[in-house]
Amino acid sequence: MTQDERWVVKWREVMDFMTVNKRRPSKFVDEERGMRNWWKHQQKLFNAGELKEERVEMFNQLLELGERYKHINQWM
Repeated sequence: MTQDERWVVKWREVMDFMTVNKRRPSKFVDEERGMRNWWKHQQKLFNAGELKEERVEMFNQLLELGERYKHINQWM
């Protein structure tokens, strides 16, 4: 499996998780921590302009979905 194929698998895993659970992966849940760390690393690459061009559009889809499920503090 190439790096690009592994990247797409991780991207699909995070997209599916958010679609099913209607929330972002949590850093506090062991099973979700890997997805969150992957997402944060990709976001750092994206912000630095180092994310590969073919991945940018797919990552933008992930960001749009993540914005929809952004955590809102309910303790106000």
